Amino acid sequence: MPGIADAVGSGRVRVDAIARWLQDVAYADIIDAGFDEGGAWVVRRMRLRVEAFPRFGERVTLSTFCSGIGRFAAERRTSIRGETAAVEAVAVWVWIDEAGRPGRFPAPFVELYGESAGDRRPSVRLHHSEAPEGCARTPWSFRAADIDVAGHVNNSHYWEPLVQRFAVDEPDSLDAEIEHRDPASAGNAVLLSDGPRIWIEGADGTQYASLALSPAG
Repeated sequence: MPGIADAVGSGRVRVDAIARWLQDVAYADIIDAGFDEGGAWVVRRMRLRVEAFPRFGERVTLSTFCSGIGRFAAERRTSIRGETAAVEAVAVWVWIDEAGRPGRFPAPFVELYGESAGDRRPSVRLHHSEAPEGCARTPWSFRAADIDVAGHVNNSHYWEPLVQRFAVDEPDSLDAEIEHRDPASAGNAVLLSDGPRIWIEGADGTQYASLALSPAG
């Protein structure tokens, strides 16, 4: 059930909260399956399609499965359903081994998830364009509290620019995709905006992530 801190004043659950749910259920599934090879998982790309947002107090069910295994990445699909909530997400995750490098999946992982993954081979290749010249620039920052156990800003916090945007124009539905390039640390950043697209850059120009909105439905 969504908690008080997951929702805005109207009762609609925020997109960064949904991203946390997706992350938590993915981790729970890995643990439940018995994959304990160490290392860490990082999101490379995620598409979030919301037909109806979860609401505060609404009981929801999350269902997830591994839908693809590539050379260095695994794809995971997750559904969120409630009395009115309807959310579908597909994410590409990269497994970082204990040496800090993208690792090939060990045999136990393939044995656990090979059947559900089938023949689908997700790629880590990114598709979003670079920010164009002359787009709007807005100061941004990441807090020390945004750093997770992997030592960098947790993926859910990269959705917060949309939380800010939706505070002014609250949507009924959403179709958005995020791509992660370089991990961010706490400190100053900048948002570059061009219509439905947002790029998050560091103060030194490093592009951390990009968000692209499409008309929902």
